[in-house]
Amino acid sequence: MATIAIYSVKGGVGKTTLSANLGWCFAAKSNCPSVVWDLDPSGGAGFLFGVEEKTSRRSSALFNAGRDPRELVLSTSVDGLSVLPADEGLRDIEMKLARVGSRSKITTMVRSLSKDFERVVIDCPPVQSELSKQIIRAADLVIVPLPPSPLSTRAFQQVSDQVKASGKRHPPMLPVLSMVDMRRNLHRQAVADAPSWPVIPFSSAAEQCAVRQQPVGQFAANSPTAKGVERLWAAIESKLRTIDL
Repeated sequence: MATIAIYSVKGGVGKTTLSANLGWCFAAKSNCPSVVWDLDPSGGAGFLFGVEEKTSRRSSALFNAGRDPRELVLSTSVDGLSVLPADEGLRDIEMKLARVGSRSKITTMVRSLSKDFERVVIDCPPVQSELSKQIIRAADLVIVPLPPSPLSTRAFQQVSDQVKASGKRHPPMLPVLSMVDMRRNLHRQAVADAPSWPVIPFSSAAEQCAVRQQPVGQFAANSPTAKGVERLWAAIESKLRTIDL
């Protein structure tokens, strides 16, 4: 079992789309029962699979009712892939965590999810907070999607500092340049400046994920975006084999 956190301090970098498509790869290509846990109040992951949370504050109730998160998992149309969708109540999550008074609430819930799932993909909110600290402590690997710009290295350093501050046994990190358009000079320069970082090319197929409410691998397997996600999935599985889980 492995927990993969998709985390960035900046919004609008394709974090949710990446979370959903990696979840699909783990289920469809790794043949691992997988769940995408959406902890971003915007609730994008559930929408991308057509399983938005319909009951207000149902998922966020996990943090004050002591419920087993497996009770709130919803199936998707993809075999082996489920979603634990977000709701707007997560906007108050910091207060809920303060009331609970536990620094390992997320870790406890991940352990519960691990009874049913081999891969837990956490779509994190783009903020530095107690929630992000707890997610980092629960993660086996942190994927950091970054905008293809001269500031990408600086943005990664911000996340790296936070992850390293979580303790000596912090999870390894994998920076990823997302939504890359190689027709743009700045994007080409960003790729050249970080040649070892995985790249997720931008294509019209990425936009169609939200329209079709399907992972790109299902309807455009040969698109640049799908191929980029597949390369990242392979890199993650290779990295997980080197980690003492």
